[in-house]
Amino acid sequence: MINNYKAFLLAGGILGSASVVAQPPAGIAASSVTKAAGSNTKSMALHLPTGRLSYVVPSSSSARHAAAETPPLDGLWKGPLKMPGGQLEVIFRLMKLTSGEYFATLDVPMQKVSHLAVEVTMRADTVSLVATQANSHFTGLFTANGQQLQGTWQQSGFQVPLTLTHSALPIEAAAPAPRLTLPYREENVTFPNSVANLRLAGTLTIPAGVGPFPAVALLSDAGPQDRNGTEADFAPLGRLADYLTRRGIAVLRFDDRGVGQSTGNAQASATELVSDAQAALSFLRTRPEINLAHLGLLGHGEGGNVALLAAAQPLPPAFVVGLAPYGLTGMQIALQQHEAALRSQQPDPAQLAAAALNRQQMMLKIIRQTSDKSRAQDIVANMLRQTNPALDSTAAWSSAARMVSPSYPSFLAFNPIEALPKVACPVLLLYGADDAMLVTDNNLNALTNGLKAANKVVMAHKLPGVNHLFQPEPGQWPIVNGQPKPNFSPAAQDAIRTWIVEQVEKK
Repeated sequence: MINNYKAFLLAGGILGSASVVAQPPAGIAASSVTKAAGSNTKSMALHLPTGRLSYVVPSSSSARHAAAETPPLDGLWKGPLKMPGGQLEVIFRLMKLTSGEYFATLDVPMQKVSHLAVEVTMRADTVSLVATQANSHFTGLFTANGQQLQGTWQQSGFQVPLTLTHSALPIEAAAPAPRLTLPYREENVTFPNSVANLRLAGTLTIPAGVGPFPAVALLSDAGPQDRNGTEADFAPLGRLADYLTRRGIAVLRFDDRGVGQSTGNAQASATELVSDAQAALSFLRTRPEINLAHLGLLGHGEGGNVALLAAAQPLPPAFVVGLAPYGLTGMQIALQQHEAALRSQQPDPAQLAAAALNRQQMMLKIIRQTSDKSRAQDIVANMLRQTNPALDSTAAWSSAARMVSPSYPSFLAFNPIEALPKVACPVLLLYGADDAMLVTDNNLNALTNGLKAANKVVMAHKLPGVNHLFQPEPGQWPIVNGQPKPNFSPAAQDAIRTWIVEQVEKK
């Protein structure tokens, strides 16, 4: 499934511009790097991890040589964006994938915007960052030391100078605990996915003692993520793995395709990712420390849907835990999130919201129903440029190419309810009441009703004050070095552990 579904949330007017009209985030359409060009779009396309870096370099050998010597883009690029009445910090996050491409997203913390998809184009020492959903465009030049990008931010007729300063990604800050203090065994592992002809790399944590232990394999949310599910300086899957292992449950977490030490192409639909989940289960079944009768899948967001799809196949898991999985079709999710964004951003949304939603629906229908993808790409690129005049033709064409790729239509057409009658194992569904990525009640009710039609062991909870990343309210965050740091909701952790233990004790 497409990485950038989360971008719909605030795409209607990020940074408070009332004239912003969002477009659907681009799906991953990775093309091979030819003539020094590549494209691909998971995380933060406006929340997720979400975008990919697309190199567009002049074909001359001198231009290619100059591009090759430009500073690396991995890391955080931060800067103060001066707006009427004050300023906002904008943060671009770029991470290089094993394919050589980059995963790029935008955060605006003061507006609670994260994981906005970003299209990145680089020509020699000039970098262009385009957030289509926000009608925003930054173009800058590297400074001599390669640690800053100096340029201009444009948005809906507004233009202002902006300097972005580089810093390293906070990899160590995301670690769940100091390595020397872990009260359990930790092992770096690799295992094959013979169906997709790739290898996945991850970490297996095993409780202290003899065993065998109940176990879960963790599945990340949409988009390419590392084994910890790292979002900025927060690693929800790493934290959850640490919590469960300390309490007697073995955990396998692994890098997504094309990320870290895992091979394969990062673009994959939810149905394709089922084979990764099955490969993880097969690997755990070879381990003597694991109790094969109590081996489950735990998925966050799209990962929850992947877990349910795997549970509908032969050799299913013993149980499934879904953290905010979809309950509606991709088309419904896209339209609902876009409509919610417009309503929250526009002071008088009636006419503008209706017009924007009509345009959004038209674009989605074109993508789904036009068999000639070249023609669909022309139409979508034209619509993107009409909506966002600041978007140059290259960026519009690249974004349109990703949107008409197989990944994006598969997201729009995905129906999470269809496979539920085949799911016979116990299922726990947890949602956050403050989830801004999904309409919680609609998705929770749809999945619960679909599962209960054929499965009597279904439990669903909506947790107060919890967001899509399963962080509690900021007032409950721990203070680290004098600053509040996000943590995984203690209520969610306890609910997961308690429920898994209950399933083990029943058998």
